[in-house]
Amino acid sequence: MRRGDFATPRGKIYLDGNSLGPLPSRAKEELLARLDEWEQRAVEGWDAWFDFAERLSPSLARLVGARDDEVIATGSITSNMHALLATFYRPQGPRRHLVATSLDFPSDLYALNSWAEREGAEVRLIPSRDGYTLHDDDVDAALAGDVALAWLPTVLYRSGQLLDVSRWTRVAHDRGLLIGWDAAHSAGSVPHAFHDDEVDFAVWCHYKYVNAGPGAPGGLFVHDRHFDRVPGLAGWWGHDKASQFEMAPTFRKARGAGAFQIGTPSILALGALKGALEAFDELGMTAIRGRSLELTAHLTRLVDEVLPEVRIVTPREAARRGGHVALAHPEAGALSLALRARGIVPDFREPDILRLAPVALYNDEADLERTVRVLRDLLDSGAHRDAVAASLVK
Repeated sequence: MRRGDFATPRGKIYLDGNSLGPLPSRAKEELLARLDEWEQRAVEGWDAWFDFAERLSPSLARLVGARDDEVIATGSITSNMHALLATFYRPQGPRRHLVATSLDFPSDLYALNSWAEREGAEVRLIPSRDGYTLHDDDVDAALAGDVALAWLPTVLYRSGQLLDVSRWTRVAHDRGLLIGWDAAHSAGSVPHAFHDDEVDFAVWCHYKYVNAGPGAPGGLFVHDRHFDRVPGLAGWWGHDKASQFEMAPTFRKARGAGAFQIGTPSILALGALKGALEAFDELGMTAIRGRSLELTAHLTRLVDEVLPEVRIVTPREAARRGGHVALAHPEAGALSLALRARGIVPDFREPDILRLAPVALYNDEADLERTVRVLRDLLDSGAHRDAVAASLVK
Protein backbone atom coordinates (compact mmCIF):
# COMPACT_ATOMS: atom_id res chain seq x y z
CA MET A 1 0.00 0.00 0.00
CA ARG A 2 1.19 3.53 -0.80
CA ARG A 3 0.25 6.92 0.60
CA GLY A 4 -1.54 7.62 -2.69
CA ASP A 5 -3.83 4.65 -2.08
CA PHE A 6 -5.76 6.73 0.47
CA ALA A 7 -8.09 9.48 -0.71
CA THR A 8 -7.24 12.23 1.75
CA PRO A 9 -9.05 15.49 0.94
CA ARG A 10 -7.33 16.99 -2.07
CA GLY A 11 -4.60 19.47 -1.19
CA LYS A 12 -5.06 19.01 2.55
CA ILE A 13 -3.00 17.51 5.34
CA TYR A 14 -5.28 15.01 7.04
CA LEU A 15 -4.61 14.49 10.77
CA ASP A 16 -8.04 13.37 11.89
CA GLY A 17 -7.83 9.66 11.09
CA ASN A 18 -8.47 8.89 14.76
CA SER A 19 -12.03 10.14 14.13
CA LEU A 20 -12.66 8.96 10.57
CA GLY A 21 -10.07 7.39 8.32
CA PRO A 22 -9.92 8.41 4.65
CA LEU A 23 -11.14 6.17 1.84
CA PRO A 24 -8.65 3.47 0.74
CA SER A 25 -8.76 2.64 -2.94
CA ARG A 26 -9.18 -1.06 -2.14
CA ALA A 27 -12.18 -0.35 0.08
CA LYS A 28 -13.82 1.52 -2.79
CA GLU A 29 -13.10 -1.33 -5.20
CA GLU A 30 -14.56 -3.93 -2.84
CA LEU A 31 -17.64 -1.81 -2.15
CA LEU A 32 -18.25 -1.38 -5.88
CA ALA A 33 -17.80 -5.12 -6.37
CA ARG A 34 -20.54 -5.79 -3.83
CA LEU A 35 -22.81 -3.33 -5.63
CA ASP A 36 -22.14 -5.15 -8.89
CA GLU A 37 -23.02 -8.47 -7.25
CA TRP A 38 -26.25 -7.03 -5.91
CA GLU A 39 -27.11 -5.60 -9.35
CA GLN A 40 -26.30 -8.78 -11.25
CA ARG A 41 -27.42 -11.49 -8.83
CA ALA A 42 -29.95 -9.94 -6.44
CA VAL A 43 -31.00 -12.54 -3.86
CA GLU A 44 -28.65 -15.14 -5.32
CA GLY A 45 -25.82 -12.98 -4.06
CA TRP A 46 -26.36 -14.53 -0.64
CA ASP A 47 -24.64 -17.67 -1.93
CA ALA A 48 -21.41 -15.68 -1.65
CA TRP A 49 -22.37 -13.33 1.18
CA PHE A 50 -23.73 -15.76 3.77
CA ASP A 51 -20.45 -16.22 5.66
CA PHE A 52 -18.83 -12.93 4.60
CA ALA A 53 -18.19 -11.73 8.17
CA GLU A 54 -16.60 -15.03 9.17
CA ARG A 55 -14.25 -14.87 6.18
CA LEU A 56 -12.91 -11.55 7.45
CA SER A 57 -12.09 -12.98 10.89
CA PRO A 58 -8.48 -14.00 10.10
CA SER A 59 -7.68 -10.37 9.25
CA LEU A 60 -9.41 -9.12 12.38
CA ALA A 61 -7.58 -11.72 14.45
CA ARG A 62 -4.23 -10.40 13.22
CA LEU A 63 -5.35 -6.88 14.04
CA VAL A 64 -5.98 -7.60 17.74
CA GLY A 65 -3.91 -10.70 18.45
CA ALA A 66 -6.66 -13.31 18.60
CA ARG A 67 -7.66 -16.69 17.21
CA ASP A 68 -9.86 -16.59 14.16
CA ASP A 69 -12.99 -17.84 15.93
CA GLU A 70 -12.56 -15.35 18.80
CA VAL A 71 -13.40 -12.33 16.62
CA ILE A 72 -16.22 -11.22 14.35
CA ALA A 73 -17.10 -8.08 12.38
CA THR A 74 -20.55 -7.08 13.57
CA GLY A 75 -22.68 -4.34 15.10
CA SER A 76 -21.16 -1.18 16.51
CA ILE A 77 -19.16 -0.44 19.64
CA THR A 78 -22.23 0.31 21.75
CA SER A 79 -24.45 -2.48 20.44
CA ASN A 80 -21.57 -4.94 20.88
CA MET A 81 -21.03 -3.66 24.41
CA HIS A 82 -24.66 -4.33 25.22
CA ALA A 83 -24.43 -7.84 23.76
CA LEU A 84 -21.35 -8.58 25.87
CA LEU A 85 -22.69 -7.01 29.06
CA ALA A 86 -25.92 -8.98 28.67
CA THR A 87 -23.78 -12.11 28.59
CA PHE A 88 -21.01 -11.45 31.10
CA TYR A 89 -22.40 -9.01 33.65
CA ARG A 90 -23.87 -11.34 36.22
CA PRO A 91 -23.77 -9.59 39.62
CA GLN A 92 -23.90 -11.96 42.57
CA GLY A 93 -24.22 -10.97 46.21
CA PRO A 94 -22.02 -8.02 47.12
CA ARG A 95 -20.03 -8.31 43.89
CA ARG A 96 -22.28 -6.27 41.65
CA HIS A 97 -20.64 -2.97 40.74
CA LEU A 98 -18.98 -1.91 37.50
CA VAL A 99 -15.71 -0.01 37.06
CA ALA A 100 -14.95 2.39 34.22
CA THR A 101 -12.91 5.57 33.93
CA SER A 102 -13.88 9.19 34.31
CA LEU A 103 -12.25 9.76 30.91
CA ASP A 104 -14.23 7.16 28.94
CA PHE A 105 -15.99 8.01 25.72
CA PRO A 106 -19.54 8.93 26.85
CA SER A 107 -21.32 6.19 24.89
CA ASP A 108 -19.51 3.53 26.92
CA LEU A 109 -20.77 5.10 30.12
CA TYR A 110 -24.32 5.28 28.77
CA ALA A 111 -24.24 1.53 28.14
CA LEU A 112 -22.65 0.68 31.48
CA ASN A 113 -25.07 2.87 33.42
CA SER A 114 -28.06 1.29 31.74
CA TRP A 115 -26.98 -2.14 33.05
CA ALA A 116 -26.03 -0.86 36.49
CA GLU A 117 -29.44 0.76 36.91
CA ARG A 118 -31.19 -2.54 36.14
CA GLU A 119 -29.24 -4.27 38.87
CA GLY A 120 -29.27 -1.53 41.50
CA ALA A 121 -25.50 -1.21 41.09
CA GLU A 122 -23.01 1.61 40.56
CA VAL A 123 -20.62 2.48 37.78
CA ARG A 124 -17.53 3.55 39.70
CA LEU A 125 -15.30 5.90 37.76
CA ILE A 126 -11.54 5.86 38.12
CA PRO A 127 -10.59 9.50 38.74
CA SER A 128 -8.02 11.50 36.78
CA ARG A 129 -5.51 13.56 38.69
CA ASP A 130 -4.83 15.95 35.82
CA GLY A 131 -8.05 15.77 33.79
CA TYR A 132 -6.30 14.04 30.89
CA THR A 133 -4.66 10.80 32.03
CA LEU A 134 -4.95 8.01 34.59
CA HIS A 135 -2.47 7.18 37.34
CA ASP A 136 -1.61 3.51 37.82
CA ASP A 137 -2.33 3.67 41.55
CA ASP A 138 -5.88 4.84 40.88
CA VAL A 139 -6.53 2.07 38.37
CA ASP A 140 -5.17 -0.50 40.81
CA ALA A 141 -7.31 0.79 43.66
CA ALA A 142 -10.48 0.63 41.55
CA LEU A 143 -10.04 -3.03 40.62
CA ALA A 144 -10.90 -4.31 44.08
CA GLY A 145 -13.71 -4.94 46.51
CA ASP A 146 -17.31 -5.52 45.53
CA VAL A 147 -16.79 -5.12 41.79
CA ALA A 148 -18.21 -7.63 39.31
CA LEU A 149 -16.81 -6.33 36.04
CA ALA A 150 -14.31 -3.74 34.82
CA TRP A 151 -14.51 -1.93 31.48
CA LEU A 152 -11.44 0.03 30.34
CA PRO A 153 -10.35 1.82 27.16
CA THR A 154 -7.10 0.65 25.60
CA VAL A 155 -6.36 4.28 24.65
CA LEU A 156 -8.00 7.31 26.24
CA TYR A 157 -9.76 9.13 23.44
CA ARG A 158 -8.84 12.66 24.50
CA SER A 159 -5.24 12.38 25.68
CA GLY A 160 -4.03 9.34 23.75
CA GLN A 161 -2.76 7.56 26.87
CA LEU A 162 -2.25 3.85 26.23
CA LEU A 163 -3.18 1.54 29.09
CA ASP A 164 -1.33 -1.72 29.79
CA VAL A 165 -3.87 -4.32 28.68
CA SER A 166 -1.82 -7.28 29.86
CA ARG A 167 -1.13 -5.84 33.31
CA TRP A 168 -4.65 -4.71 34.16
CA THR A 169 -6.24 -7.87 32.78
CA ARG A 170 -3.97 -9.91 35.03
CA VAL A 171 -4.77 -7.72 38.05
CA ALA A 172 -8.51 -8.02 37.41
CA HIS A 173 -8.35 -11.79 37.12
CA ASP A 174 -6.20 -12.12 40.23
CA ARG A 175 -9.01 -10.32 42.09
CA GLY A 176 -11.81 -12.39 40.63
CA LEU A 177 -13.11 -9.80 38.13
CA LEU A 178 -14.05 -10.09 34.50
CA ILE A 179 -12.58 -7.33 32.35
CA GLY A 180 -13.58 -5.96 28.97
CA TRP A 181 -11.73 -3.49 26.76
CA ASP A 182 -12.80 -0.79 24.30
CA ALA A 183 -10.09 -0.71 21.62
CA ALA A 184 -11.71 1.99 19.48
CA HIS A 185 -8.66 4.23 19.61
CA SER A 186 -6.04 1.53 19.24
CA ALA A 187 -7.31 -1.01 16.69
CA GLY A 188 -5.28 -0.46 13.54
CA SER A 189 -2.72 1.71 15.33
CA VAL A 190 -1.43 -0.38 18.24
CA PRO A 191 -0.77 -4.15 18.13
CA HIS A 192 -2.68 -6.21 20.67
CA ALA A 193 -2.45 -9.75 22.04
CA PHE A 194 -5.97 -10.22 23.33
CA HIS A 195 -5.81 -14.01 23.35
CA ASP A 196 -2.42 -14.34 25.02
CA ASP A 197 -3.24 -11.56 27.50
CA GLU A 198 -6.39 -13.55 28.39
CA VAL A 199 -8.69 -10.56 27.84
CA ASP A 200 -12.24 -11.71 28.55
CA PHE A 201 -13.91 -9.68 25.82
CA ALA A 202 -13.40 -6.51 23.79
CA VAL A 203 -14.97 -4.26 21.17
CA TRP A 204 -13.61 -1.77 18.68
CA CYS A 205 -14.56 0.15 15.55
CA HIS A 206 -13.16 0.02 12.03
CA TYR A 207 -13.88 3.57 10.85
CA LYS A 208 -10.91 5.24 12.54
CA TYR A 209 -7.42 3.81 11.96
CA VAL A 210 -8.73 0.86 9.91
CA ASN A 211 -10.36 3.24 7.37
CA ALA A 212 -13.43 1.12 6.59
CA GLY A 213 -15.81 4.06 6.29
CA PRO A 214 -18.42 5.93 8.32
CA GLY A 215 -20.66 3.51 10.16
CA ALA A 216 -18.39 0.55 9.34
CA PRO A 217 -19.17 -2.73 11.14
CA GLY A 218 -17.62 -2.95 14.57
CA GLY A 219 -15.30 -5.62 15.91
CA LEU A 220 -15.99 -8.00 18.79
CA PHE A 221 -13.66 -10.38 20.66
CA VAL A 222 -14.56 -13.16 23.10
CA HIS A 223 -11.80 -15.32 24.57
CA ASP A 224 -12.21 -18.99 23.71
CA ARG A 225 -12.43 -19.99 27.37
CA HIS A 226 -15.86 -18.32 27.35
CA PHE A 227 -17.22 -20.14 24.30
CA ASP A 228 -19.57 -22.16 26.48
CA ARG A 229 -21.56 -19.04 27.34
CA VAL A 230 -24.84 -18.44 25.58
CA PRO A 231 -25.17 -14.87 24.27
CA GLY A 232 -27.40 -12.75 26.46
CA LEU A 233 -28.87 -11.11 23.34
CA ALA A 234 -29.45 -13.98 20.94
CA GLY A 235 -30.29 -13.15 17.34
CA TRP A 236 -30.81 -14.65 13.91
CA TRP A 237 -27.30 -14.10 12.60
CA GLY A 238 -25.61 -15.64 15.64
CA HIS A 239 -27.24 -19.00 14.96
CA ASP A 240 -25.11 -21.94 13.89
CA LYS A 241 -24.63 -21.43 10.16
CA ALA A 242 -25.05 -25.11 9.32
CA SER A 243 -28.62 -25.16 10.62
CA GLN A 244 -29.66 -21.51 10.37
CA PHE A 245 -32.16 -22.09 7.59
CA GLU A 246 -33.92 -24.89 9.38
CA MET A 247 -35.80 -21.98 10.98
CA ALA A 248 -36.06 -23.86 14.28
CA PRO A 249 -37.64 -21.91 17.16
CA THR A 250 -34.73 -22.73 19.48
CA PHE A 251 -31.48 -20.78 19.23
CA ARG A 252 -28.47 -22.96 18.47
CA LYS A 253 -25.48 -20.69 18.85
CA ALA A 254 -22.61 -20.53 16.42
CA ARG A 255 -19.17 -21.39 17.72
CA GLY A 256 -17.13 -18.58 19.20
CA ALA A 257 -17.53 -14.88 18.64
CA GLY A 258 -19.83 -15.47 15.69
CA ALA A 259 -22.59 -16.34 18.17
CA PHE A 260 -22.69 -12.68 19.23
CA GLN A 261 -23.96 -11.47 15.87
CA ILE A 262 -27.57 -10.38 16.14
CA GLY A 263 -29.01 -9.04 12.90
CA THR A 264 -28.25 -9.50 9.21
CA PRO A 265 -25.05 -7.58 8.37
CA SER A 266 -24.62 -4.87 5.76
CA ILE A 267 -22.86 -6.62 2.90
CA LEU A 268 -21.87 -3.30 1.37
CA ALA A 269 -20.21 -2.22 4.62
CA LEU A 270 -18.46 -5.57 4.99
CA GLY A 271 -17.15 -5.11 1.46
CA ALA A 272 -15.55 -1.80 2.35
CA LEU A 273 -14.08 -3.38 5.48
CA LYS A 274 -12.61 -6.22 3.43
CA GLY A 275 -10.78 -3.76 1.22
CA ALA A 276 -9.60 -1.62 4.12
CA LEU A 277 -8.12 -4.62 5.94
CA GLU A 278 -5.83 -5.44 3.03
CA ALA A 279 -3.35 -2.75 4.07
CA PHE A 280 -3.01 -4.36 7.50
CA ASP A 281 -2.64 -7.84 6.06
CA GLU A 282 0.08 -6.56 3.75
CA LEU A 283 2.08 -4.45 6.19
CA GLY A 284 1.40 -6.07 9.56
CA MET A 285 0.72 -4.33 12.84
CA THR A 286 4.35 -4.41 14.00
CA ALA A 287 5.51 -2.29 11.07
CA ILE A 288 2.52 0.03 11.33
CA ARG A 289 3.12 0.60 15.05
CA GLY A 290 6.81 1.26 14.47
CA ARG A 291 6.07 3.93 11.90
CA SER A 292 3.31 5.42 14.07
CA LEU A 293 5.73 5.78 16.97
CA GLU A 294 8.27 7.49 14.71
CA LEU A 295 5.68 10.03 13.59
CA THR A 296 4.25 10.77 17.05
CA ALA A 297 7.79 11.15 18.43
CA HIS A 298 8.67 13.55 15.61
CA LEU A 299 5.55 15.59 16.26
CA THR A 300 6.32 15.73 19.99
CA ARG A 301 9.84 17.01 19.30
CA LEU A 302 8.54 19.67 16.93
CA VAL A 303 5.98 20.92 19.44
CA ASP A 304 8.60 21.07 22.18
CA GLU A 305 10.94 23.08 19.96
CA VAL A 306 8.51 25.39 18.20
CA LEU A 307 5.41 25.71 20.40
CA PRO A 308 6.53 26.11 24.03
CA GLU A 309 3.19 27.61 25.08
CA VAL A 310 1.34 24.45 24.00
CA ARG A 311 1.23 21.58 26.50
CA ILE A 312 1.51 17.98 25.34
CA VAL A 313 -0.79 15.88 27.54
CA THR A 314 -0.12 12.56 25.80
CA PRO A 315 2.42 10.47 27.72
CA ARG A 316 5.92 10.72 26.27
CA GLU A 317 6.89 7.07 26.72
CA ALA A 318 6.27 4.92 23.66
CA ALA A 319 4.69 2.18 25.76
CA ARG A 320 2.14 4.62 27.17
CA ARG A 321 0.94 6.48 24.07
CA GLY A 322 -1.41 5.47 21.31
CA GLY A 323 -1.57 6.80 17.77
CA HIS A 324 -2.39 10.47 18.34
CA VAL A 325 -0.85 13.42 20.17
CA ALA A 326 -3.09 15.66 22.27
CA LEU A 327 -2.13 19.32 22.69
CA ALA A 328 -3.72 21.42 25.42
CA HIS A 329 -4.17 25.15 24.81
CA PRO A 330 -6.88 27.58 25.99
CA GLU A 331 -7.64 28.49 22.36
CA ALA A 332 -7.56 24.97 20.94
CA GLY A 333 -11.01 25.38 19.38
CA ALA A 334 -9.99 28.50 17.51
CA LEU A 335 -6.73 26.91 16.41
CA SER A 336 -8.64 23.93 15.04
CA LEU A 337 -10.87 26.17 12.92
CA ALA A 338 -7.90 28.17 11.66
CA LEU A 339 -5.94 25.06 10.73
CA ARG A 340 -8.86 23.79 8.69
CA ALA A 341 -9.06 27.13 6.92
CA ARG A 342 -5.40 26.65 5.95
CA GLY A 343 -5.80 23.14 4.60
CA ILE A 344 -4.90 21.11 7.69
CA VAL A 345 -7.54 18.85 9.25
CA PRO A 346 -7.09 18.28 13.01
CA ASP A 347 -9.62 17.36 15.69
CA PHE A 348 -10.84 19.45 18.63
CA ARG A 349 -12.23 18.14 21.92
CA GLU A 350 -13.79 20.36 24.53
CA PRO A 351 -12.62 22.32 26.30
CA ASP A 352 -8.96 22.72 25.31
CA ILE A 353 -7.62 19.72 23.37
CA LEU A 354 -6.29 19.76 19.81
CA ARG A 355 -5.78 16.17 18.68
CA LEU A 356 -3.34 15.41 15.87
CA ALA A 357 -3.16 11.86 14.50
CA PRO A 358 -0.18 11.20 12.22
CA VAL A 359 -1.27 7.91 10.69
CA ALA A 360 1.43 5.55 9.48
CA LEU A 361 -0.42 4.64 6.28
CA TYR A 362 -0.70 8.11 4.76
CA ASN A 363 1.08 10.82 6.81
CA ASP A 364 4.76 11.76 6.83
CA GLU A 365 7.20 14.09 8.58
CA ALA A 366 6.59 16.89 6.09
CA ASP A 367 2.90 16.95 7.04
CA LEU A 368 3.83 17.43 10.67
CA GLU A 369 6.46 20.06 10.01
CA ARG A 370 4.02 22.17 7.99
CA THR A 371 1.33 21.76 10.65
CA VAL A 372 3.61 22.99 13.42
CA ARG A 373 4.82 25.92 11.27
CA VAL A 374 1.22 26.96 10.64
CA LEU A 375 0.39 26.68 14.35
CA ARG A 376 3.37 28.88 15.16
CA ASP A 377 2.22 31.48 12.64
CA LEU A 378 -1.32 31.43 13.99
CA LEU A 379 -0.20 31.91 17.57
CA ASP A 380 2.16 34.72 16.60
CA SER A 381 -0.33 36.56 14.41
CA GLY A 382 -3.51 35.87 16.36
CA ALA A 383 -5.16 34.91 13.07
CA HIS A 384 -6.91 31.96 14.71
CA ARG A 385 -9.20 34.42 16.47
CA ASP A 386 -10.31 35.70 13.07
CA ALA A 387 -11.31 32.15 12.14
CA VAL A 388 -13.67 32.07 15.11
CA ALA A 389 -15.20 35.39 14.12
CA ALA A 390 -15.67 34.16 10.56
CA SER A 391 -17.39 30.98 11.77
CA LEU A 392 -19.80 33.05 13.89
CA VAL A 393 -20.71 35.21 10.89
CA LYS A 394 -21.56 32.08 8.88
